[in-house]
Amino acid sequence: MSWHPPTAWTHALSCLPAVSSWTGCISSYGYRGRDCRANLYLLPTGEIVYFVASVAVLYSVEEQRQRHYLGHNDDIKCLAVHPDMVTIATGQVAGTTKEGKPLPPHVRIWDSVSLSTLHVLGLGVFDRAVCCVGFSKSNGGNLLCVVDESNDHMLSVWDWAKETKVVDSKCSNEAVLVATFHPTDPTVLITCGKSHIYFWSLEGGSLSKRQGLFEKYEKPKYVLCVTFLEGGDVVTGDSGGNLYVWGKGGNRITQAVLGAHDGGVFGLCALRDGTLVSGGGRDRRVVLWGSDYSKLQEVEVPEDFGPVRTVAEGRGDTLYVGTTRNSILQGSVHMGFSLLIQGHVEELWGLATHPSQAQFVTCGQDKLVHLWSAESHQPLWSRIIEDPARSAGFHPSGSVLAVGTVTGRWLLLDTETHDLVAIHTDGNEQISVVSFSPDGAYLAVGSHDNLVYVYTVDQGGRKVSRLGKCSGHSSFITHLDWAQDSSCFVTNSGDYEILYWDPTTCKQITTTDVVRNVEWATATCVLGFGVFGIWSEGADGTDINAVARSHDGKLLASADDFGKVHLFSYPCCQPRALNHKYGGHSSHVTNVAFLWDDSMALTTGGKDTSVLQWRVV
Repeated sequence: MSWHPPTAWTHALSCLPAVSSWTGCISSYGYRGRDCRANLYLLPTGEIVYFVASVAVLYSVEEQRQRHYLGHNDDIKCLAVHPDMVTIATGQVAGTTKEGKPLPPHVRIWDSVSLSTLHVLGLGVFDRAVCCVGFSKSNGGNLLCVVDESNDHMLSVWDWAKETKVVDSKCSNEAVLVATFHPTDPTVLITCGKSHIYFWSLEGGSLSKRQGLFEKYEKPKYVLCVTFLEGGDVVTGDSGGNLYVWGKGGNRITQAVLGAHDGGVFGLCALRDGTLVSGGGRDRRVVLWGSDYSKLQEVEVPEDFGPVRTVAEGRGDTLYVGTTRNSILQGSVHMGFSLLIQGHVEELWGLATHPSQAQFVTCGQDKLVHLWSAESHQPLWSRIIEDPARSAGFHPSGSVLAVGTVTGRWLLLDTETHDLVAIHTDGNEQISVVSFSPDGAYLAVGSHDNLVYVYTVDQGGRKVSRLGKCSGHSSFITHLDWAQDSSCFVTNSGDYEILYWDPTTCKQITTTDVVRNVEWATATCVLGFGVFGIWSEGADGTDINAVARSHDGKLLASADDFGKVHLFSYPCCQPRALNHKYGGHSSHVTNVAFLWDDSMALTTGGKDTSVLQWRVV
């Protein structure tokens, strides 16, 4: 068996190279809008291109199908499309390998049709991260400007096809948010960010800069975005909510629209018909401006999706809007916007798959609970709860969902109506695991207070009564598995203990004979005989965050701290067992689970807030 990508679907990613007789591929849920900008474009193929974690996603909205570029080995931070509308540049952050070796920040130039890597720029040159990239537009697009996140935010210009640096210069001690070439003058670049906008001249192999002069206008804390009008004028949006027009070739403001937005102007897009669209932060408004900067129309983005981060022109009057709450919306100023892609916005640990349908739930620090369809890749429903969430588990009937939070509270939700069925509190520490017994008669709640609370369950999971608590671990509970016949359960703790429990008495089972031949319903414990081989030599006991066995008992997947998902044969009892390794997440992978029929597996990323879907063939 191997992992393989879905043939067609919505929130996805692309194929990894073949490993032996296996191939690995992925699909993704989410978008990185919280701290990146100008990272959403429509390509001539009808695909929108954006990124999440270390994956660049090409999503055909009409066909609801994704392809992906997987050349990066850590978080992508910026993206630019070449004037040929095929070649794409993406820049990434610095990372480290499992062995502690540095993964240097760099830029990858790739073909959006074949998904092949064309060039890699700047290995060993950039510091910390590449935060801005931009192709030249008027000379065949043969130059690329790049800004890194070193203290001086170095601006460099590259002949990307030759992989050679033409020139570099210190840009600013402050954050740089945009670097772009002028569309008609190949010798002019513009950078902007905290407290500055610079107009650069590229002549004779050197860069010189002029500061933008605000003169009678108040200098903004941040210049947030830039676009160019047909005549060559430059328009900027800033943190004060103002639009400033800078005359072609100059560094002075020739026109101002003060208070265009309440709060920052995060996105600007000059449209084909000569009008201009701006996107607001605090006011969440998308505004259409005439060629004379009169306001023609405006629409507010729904609050749930967050402030506007970037705006891209689609076909006809369609616009795509990326938001700071990691959502992508589709619509128009005239008709309003609807959700196209939704993601989590903070650290993500909670994951559970439905017992009998192609559905799964995710929940995270952002207090969001999403129930997803693994087929349409859209949320069936989303709910905000009062506390950051950490864990989730379905009742065997699938009609009730338990969600554990970081405060000791845990909830029961109706999976059809997403109504709150009940709320309980056990201690005041994080609930790391909530797990119903296979017969649906018990619920075990594992806490960071070292205890497991056991409940009896009635009415299909809707009524629970606390039976007792299991005391015996000397560290926090991390994982829990039930016996197939619900007669006992096993727990792991933060100090690497494995203990067995009788749910009827909440007493520890101390005789190994009782549990020696038990068939386990699941294998999510990272410590145990059947998963011994997942640990590499010298591994820290915290390196692997989660494991899951397929329902047919043949495969075991693990999620590690280095952005990798590993696939083993089960049982995995040999030391340092052979496995297949797959990338796509950028930071620690926090959880893994198989769908009920083993056709797909899901993984969650911690800091990258992404969900990746893997096909098993």
